[in-house]
Amino acid sequence: MSKTSRLNVVLDEEHAAKLRRLADRTHTNPGTIARSMLSTALEEADPDPQNIADLLDRIPGAFDRAQRGVGEARAGQGTPLEDL
Repeated sequence: MSKTSRLNVVLDEEHAAKLRRLADRTHTNPGTIARSMLSTALEEADPDPQNIADLLDRIPGAFDRAQRGVGEARAGQGTPLEDL
């Protein structure tokens, strides 16, 4: 028996609508389609650190959000890991 973990993913409206359309066409639950697509993407992902860095660099606004998070952490905002 394999252990599973729950993960919540938030999609922007454009991607959520596309996922709903795919689910409608396949008569499947959107969560089932999303789980399958994410599993496939993870199986095919190259774990080489440079490839991961390149992938992260292609996420729009990711660097700015990460910098904002660093600033918030330095300002004492957020939740300490031990409190999660």
